[in-house]
Amino acid sequence: MTFADKILEAAQEGIVLLRNEKETLPLNENESVAVFGRGQINFIKCGLGSGGSVHAPYSTNLIDNLPNADKELAGKYRAFVKENPFDNGGGAWAAEPWNQKEMPVSKELASECAKKSSKAVIVITRNAGEDKDLVNEKGSWLLTDEEFENIKNICAAFEKVCVVYNACGIVDSSWLDSPELNGHITAVVYAWQGGQECGRSAAYILLGKSNPSGKLSCTIAKTIEDYPSTAGFNTGVDSIYLEDIYVGYRYFNTFAKDRILYPFGFGLSYTSFSVEFSKAKFNGKEISAKALVRNTGKVAGKEVVQLYVSCPQGKLGKPARELAAFIKTELLQPGQEELVELSFNIENHASYDDSGATGHAFCKVLEAGKYFVYGGTDSLSASPVEFEESDSIELAETSVVEQLTSAAAPVKSFDRIRNEGGKVAMEKTPARKYDLKKRIEESIPAEIPYTGDKGIKFLDVKADPSKLDAFIAQLDDTMLMTLCRGEGMMSRKTVPGLASAMGGLSEALYQFGIPVAGCADGPSGIRMDTGTEANLMPIGTLLACSWNLDLVKELMEYEGDELVENKIDTCLGPGINIQRNPLCGRNFEYFSEDPLLTGAMTCTILDGIQSRGVWPTIKHYACNNRENGRRVNNAIVSERALREIYLAPFEMAVKKSGAKSIMSSYNLINGVQAASNYELCQTILRDDWKYEGLVMTDWWAQVNDCVEGGNSDNEMVSQMIRSRNDVYMICQNDKAELDGNDDDLRKSLASGKLKRSELQRCARDVVAFMIETKVAERPLRGLNDVPGFVSKLDKIPEGEIAYGETTKFMKNGQTKAYMEVPEDDVYNFLAMFRKEDDGTVSQSVCNLNIDGENAVSLNCRTTEGRSEGAIMGLLKLTKGFYEVELVHTKPGIEIDYVGFSRIVTTSTGMRFFHDYGEPELEHPRFGKKKKTDN
Repeated sequence: MTFADKILEAAQEGIVLLRNEKETLPLNENESVAVFGRGQINFIKCGLGSGGSVHAPYSTNLIDNLPNADKELAGKYRAFVKENPFDNGGGAWAAEPWNQKEMPVSKELASECAKKSSKAVIVITRNAGEDKDLVNEKGSWLLTDEEFENIKNICAAFEKVCVVYNACGIVDSSWLDSPELNGHITAVVYAWQGGQECGRSAAYILLGKSNPSGKLSCTIAKTIEDYPSTAGFNTGVDSIYLEDIYVGYRYFNTFAKDRILYPFGFGLSYTSFSVEFSKAKFNGKEISAKALVRNTGKVAGKEVVQLYVSCPQGKLGKPARELAAFIKTELLQPGQEELVELSFNIENHASYDDSGATGHAFCKVLEAGKYFVYGGTDSLSASPVEFEESDSIELAETSVVEQLTSAAAPVKSFDRIRNEGGKVAMEKTPARKYDLKKRIEESIPAEIPYTGDKGIKFLDVKADPSKLDAFIAQLDDTMLMTLCRGEGMMSRKTVPGLASAMGGLSEALYQFGIPVAGCADGPSGIRMDTGTEANLMPIGTLLACSWNLDLVKELMEYEGDELVENKIDTCLGPGINIQRNPLCGRNFEYFSEDPLLTGAMTCTILDGIQSRGVWPTIKHYACNNRENGRRVNNAIVSERALREIYLAPFEMAVKKSGAKSIMSSYNLINGVQAASNYELCQTILRDDWKYEGLVMTDWWAQVNDCVEGGNSDNEMVSQMIRSRNDVYMICQNDKAELDGNDDDLRKSLASGKLKRSELQRCARDVVAFMIETKVAERPLRGLNDVPGFVSKLDKIPEGEIAYGETTKFMKNGQTKAYMEVPEDDVYNFLAMFRKEDDGTVSQSVCNLNIDGENAVSLNCRTTEGRSEGAIMGLLKLTKGFYEVELVHTKPGIEIDYVGFSRIVTTSTGMRFFHDYGEPELEHPRFGKKKKTDN
C-alpha cells in the first residue's frame, strides 16, 4: 500500500452519514444522478493557512469519480467554472472567500434534469482557516440566498436529494427541514476535506464502494446561537469562557438536549448493528465492559462503540456525561460478530477543584457518590450499563487523585456556568491569589559557570548526555541567545522551503558541531514553499471522525517516512486545540470538542510519526480557539476549564506519548501572552506534568510581561526566556546571532533583568531536543552551502534581453527573463521588494527559479509598504546564459527588481545596480568587478 492509498482509506473512514431516508444512498451506478453545485468540480481539499499550504501532487474531485452522473449537467458546470474560475483571493493570505460563486439552477433546469435522474446530489462548499473565522452571515456559516433558491428549485423537481458538505467544519444545518423543501432532503453527508483524495473518497461513499463508518467529533446544534460560546465569539479583545467545562455535548447533554440536531458520536451506516453490553466491572480504579457487536444488515461495515460516565454532582458540579472510552470494530461481514472490550481509569474523570469547595483546593478529586456508565453509539442515545451487583459504583468519600499547583488563574473573577440539577446556574470564578513574581524568582536556576571552549562537541553530548551542562558551559552569551532564536522562513541553512531553522545558526555554534534543524508546516502534510510536492492528508476533523486510532497511526507512519525522506526534523502539528465554537476558522486542523477524543488522536499521531524518529510539534498551547484578532485575543478562562478541557490533550500527549516539542499560541490567557506565560510553560507543563522537551513560540509571536501582562510586542523576548519558552520563532534569516528582531535579550542580560542561568536553561532545552532528532544522525552539513548551476543555453531566444551582472531585471511585474553570467564564480542574488501590512502574520514567499529549478527565495511578513532590499541567496554559476523565473508560491510580495553581483553582498550596496542599457556604476572603493563585501 502506498501513502496515497492510505490517504484514500483514511478519507473514506472519516466521512459521516447523518441522514439516509428512502434508500437515497448508496447511489446505483446503473442509474443516472444529477449532481449540482460547482463544488463537484472545485472540491476543496484542505482549509486555509499554513496547515493547508501543501503542494500536493494531485487532487481529486467528485464529478470525475461518479460515472453515473448526468454528463450534460456536468458539462454545464464545467462551462460555468471555466467562465467563473475558482476565486482563491489572488493567493493572498486569508483572502480566499468562504464560498464560491454558484451557477443558478432554475426550475426549468432542475425539471429537465429530473427527467433523466431520480436522485440529485447537491455539493455545498465552505472554507475558512488561519486568520479567517467563519461568521454568522450568508455565504459563511449560512447559505446564500442564491444557494437556497437553487436548493428549493432542486427539491421541487426531485424527491430524493442528498446534500454533501465539502467543508472545513460544520456549518448551518437549520435549513435542511425547511417547509419550502418539501421534506425532500433525504440524505446528508459530511465529506469534510479529505486531502488529495477528497473527491474520490466522497464518491466512493456515495456509490457504496465504501460503507460510511464516521461518527461526529462534535455536536451539531439546531442554530449557531445554541452554542453558549457564540455570544462572546469575535466580539472584542476579551473572550470570556463563561461555559467553563460545559463545552459541546457536555453542555447540550446537560442543559439543552432539545437543541441537538445531531449528537456527538453520531453517524449512520449502509448496514445495521446490534450492540449488547455485558455487566461492567470495577477493580477499584478501572471500569471495564465488554460489548458484543453484530452486523445485522446486508453489507459489510464498521461500528464505533462508546462508553460514557456520569459522575456525581458533588460540590463542584459535572456534565451529565463525559466520554470515557471508545473502540472501532473491524470490518464486519453481514451476520459477523465481534466482542470488544472497553476500559477506563475512573481517575481520568476527577474534577479540578479551583475553589476549595471540596476542602482540597487545587487538587484533582473524585467526589463521593454514584458513578453511572452508559454505552452505545453516540452521546445522546447511549443507555445504562449496569454493574454485576448494582446500577452504578459508589464512592463513600471524596478522594484526592493528584495534588497540583494553582496556576494560570484569572486575574479578576467572572461569571461561569454551573450545573444545578440540570439547569444552568452561574457562579463566580476564583481569581488568582498567589504571588506569581515570587514564584518565578524562586525558580531561577543556578548559573553554570562559563568555561570557554573545552573541546566538548555536540556529538560528544549525544554519545553521553551527562556532558550536556559542561557543553552549555562553553557557550558565551551570544551563542546562548542564538540558540534561543529561530530563523526563517526559507532559511538556506536547512532544507529549502521550510518554515524555520533552529539550532546551530552561527559559525560559532557550527564550530561546536551543533547542526541546524528544519521545521516544516504542518498538520496535514509537509509544506515546502519551494513548490516541492508532498502528500496532502485529510484534515484533523475528518481523522477524528474516523474514531479509528489504528488507521490514523498507520497513516502517520507514512507521514513520518516522508518527513525523514525530506530531512525534516519536526513537523509543526498536529493542532490539538478544542473545537470550542463552530465558527473558529482553524477547527479543520483540530479534532474535536472533546478532550479525550482529541488527546487520543494526538497520541496516536505522535506514536505513528515518532516511530520514524521525527518529533511532531503539538500546538497551539493553549486556547487558540479564535482566528480573527488572534494575536490580541485574551482568553479569560478558569483554572478548572483549562485543566479539564483545554490543556487535557496536551497533558495526554506528554504523559502517554512522550511529546518532545510544543508550540505556544498567539493569544493571551488571562492577560498574559502564551509565549511568555510562565505558568503554562513552567508550572503546569514542567513542574506538574514533568515535561522534558522543547517549547517554541508561534511565528512572529508577541510577548508581554510574564507577571504583569500589559502591552505586547515582539521585542520582550527576555520575558519569553524567563517563562521557559525556549525558542522565539522567528527572526529574519542570518539575524539569530545579531539580536534577532532587535529583541531585548542582550540588554536584559547586561542590566541583570534576565539572568544568564535562565538563558542557559532554555539553550539547554534546545540542545537536548536536537540530540533526539534525526539531524543529530545526519552528517553535519555546511552552514551556508552554496548551490550550483551550469549554463544550459548557447543563446537566448530572439528578441529577448540578456541581463548582466548588477543590472536590474524583473521590473514592472516582469516574471520571466534571461541573464548572462560573465564568469564562473559565486554570485549574490538580491531583490528590492515591498509588502503591505495586512494586519495578519501572513507569510508571503517568492522563489527565483533558474532553468526551472528553485535557486533562491525571498520571504516576508511585511515591510509596511516600504521598499526594502534583501539578499535572496548565493549561487555558484558557470559562464553562460540562464532562464530566470519568479514564482510567487505565497503571493503578497511586490518585486521592484532583482539583480546579481559578485561585488554587492549587502542590501545597502544595491544602490550600485543599474537599469538595462545604462552605464555600469563603478563602486567608489572596489571598482566594478572586484569581489568583496560593502
